[in-house]
Amino acid sequence: MKTPLIFDLKRASTVDGPGLRTTVFFKGCNLNCFWCHNPEGKSPEVQAAFFAEKCISCGVCQRFHDSDVERAEQCPAQARRIYGRKYKTKELMRILKADLPYYQATGGGVTFSGGECMLYPEALAKLARECKKCGISVAIDTAGNVPFSNFEKALPYTDLFLYDIKCLDPDLHRRGTGDSNALILENLDRLILSGAKLLIRIPVIPNFNDGDELRRIEQFCRDRALSYELLPYHSTGEGKGAALLSN
Repeated sequence: MKTPLIFDLKRASTVDGPGLRTTVFFKGCNLNCFWCHNPEGKSPEVQAAFFAEKCISCGVCQRFHDSDVERAEQCPAQARRIYGRKYKTKELMRILKADLPYYQATGGGVTFSGGECMLYPEALAKLARECKKCGISVAIDTAGNVPFSNFEKALPYTDLFLYDIKCLDPDLHRRGTGDSNALILENLDRLILSGAKLLIRIPVIPNFNDGDELRRIEQFCRDRALSYELLPYHSTGEGKGAALLSN
């Protein structure tokens, strides 16, 4: 089983599915969207980052020339960060179960995201299964660009798929993400046939899909009776991408 790195954990999230949620961000993605909000999640490898605007020039990091981890851990201004850590299943489940009362009170749960969490189907299914054993609702946030067999492993334990549709035009999709959308749309049809609960998420990117293409996507969803939400563009990914020291 391929063990994913986790590059972030966000507790009490209100934007990754219903209710209060803990979002687990898997590292590694097979798309290369030019607007990516989480560029630190693209590579499957551990990465160091340096946020120059936070640096107070204290010199502490200079004591650890050979260790990005130690430099990040010792930085008093949090100008350095390491993205990517392995968690044992028990360790991660302790974190996820800590907020079980909040999930139950708000109709929330755990959301597995990324990067692209569906690149790790065995690890994802194992975590989702453990969540269900504990009575935790599971959502999976995915771009859908993986073999459908990956979905089949997680389907029995998933209450909701947050499914990205970035554009329908295949040429536009390739220009914006570096890959075709054929598999993404095929997997969506198969998920609909399986009876999976779906919420389509549409990132609205200026001068990319915010005109006629957006109207086409909305009509596409209405024709299939799919619930959808629009995700406004923000530029926070640009700063994080610039801070990465390795790619």
